[in-house]
Amino acid sequence: MREAVLTAAGDVLAEGGFGALDLAEVARRAGAGKTTVYRRWGTPAALAADLLAEMAAQSLPRARTGTLEGDLRANAALVVKTLSDPRQGRLFRALVAASLCDTEARDALHGFYAVRVAEWADCVTEAEERGEVPAGTDGHAVVAAVSAPLYYALLNTGTPLDTPAADRAALAACAAARAGVYVRA
Repeated sequence: MREAVLTAAGDVLAEGGFGALDLAEVARRAGAGKTTVYRRWGTPAALAADLLAEMAAQSLPRARTGTLEGDLRANAALVVKTLSDPRQGRLFRALVAASLCDTEARDALHGFYAVRVAEWADCVTEAEERGEVPAGTDGHAVVAAVSAPLYYALLNTGTPLDTPAADRAALAACAAARAGVYVRA
């Protein structure tokens, strides 16, 4: 039942945004009882939070290419694939918009990114061990630097998210990391 409800919630978010996330409609689409959905989630924000937690848990594991550049390119490619997917891209836009208005949605989105960034941050630790970046390089900051221009394009400029955009984001973050920009103070 949880899986059906989360799928339905994702569909509603992708189709109509956070404002359209109505628990009764989600219950109807999932073939679940309204009472069950209201009792378990209570609010659209709580349902969005659970959806984000499930998405984080189901996300693909990080790549291990053997180089920082390769790992960051793989990360950027995954971000572009997700954000340019017709359903997932709309879903993330809706969740980001919700996070600006609702503290529970904001906390859930922060939790989602904390899980995903933490998984990829180890590629920087491994790069440090190989001597590719200076000691003390902040892996979380490097991984965030890969995603930031891609989310900016999605949310602000509408420029295409494609392989060249992914490569630029990864190469810029990699060059900055190698130059010591992300060494913790």
